[in-house]
Amino acid sequence: MTWTVNILTLFPEMFPGTLGQSLAGQGLEKGLWQLNVVNMRNFAEDKHQTVDDIPYGGGAGMVLKPDVVAKAIESLGDNLGELIYLSPRGQPFDQQQAKKMAKKTTITLICGRYEGIDERVLEHFSARELSIGDYVLSGGEVAAQVVMDACIRLIPEIMGSQDTLTEESFENGLLEYPHYTRPQLWAGKKVPDVLLSGHHGEIKKWRQEQAEDLTKTRRPDLWQAHVEANKNE
Repeated sequence: MTWTVNILTLFPEMFPGTLGQSLAGQGLEKGLWQLNVVNMRNFAEDKHQTVDDIPYGGGAGMVLKPDVVAKAIESLGDNLGELIYLSPRGQPFDQQQAKKMAKKTTITLICGRYEGIDERVLEHFSARELSIGDYVLSGGEVAAQVVMDACIRLIPEIMGSQDTLTEESFENGLLEYPHYTRPQLWAGKKVPDVLLSGHHGEIKKWRQEQAEDLTKTRRPDLWQAHVEANKNE
């Protein structure tokens, strides 16, 4: 079945955004994935379409109303799939998360705004919270596009060659090795000789060493996890 993502947002015009371009955009046009954007403001009951209110207990900012968000969620009926709320306090999003989500038939992403969403909605619908990093954005729309992009590129036929997916950062617990292309000499810098040798065994060895060195230097946390995962092999 076609991978489908529902977006609950106050700014539907932000979608598909960058995902309407390049390979993801072509995949959308071909029906390799589907996008359903729901404007939460349409579920406000007053003439001003009020979607937020002041927080109980005081404090700065506004909070999205539970009744409005709940009606937007319920409008999806049986097409809800996994419900995910983009939030700085959520579980960290990574490549393994992307793989799991890309295998689902449907996911629904809630894009918060202001100070967030009334906690009771998240509890009532058992929404899973997901974070794309330890920082705060103006809203969940950008975060949703990050999650979507990471998942969409894993859909068969989107990227073309599957080798593109198996030889990149995080696939084997390491960062990706450096890449080079023509011209061989640029700005006084040469392409490493091993890549010009035509010796596939040596090239593979060099790339593995480069990936290991980069991971040790830039992401010691990933390197330690890689060592632990492979110590019994």
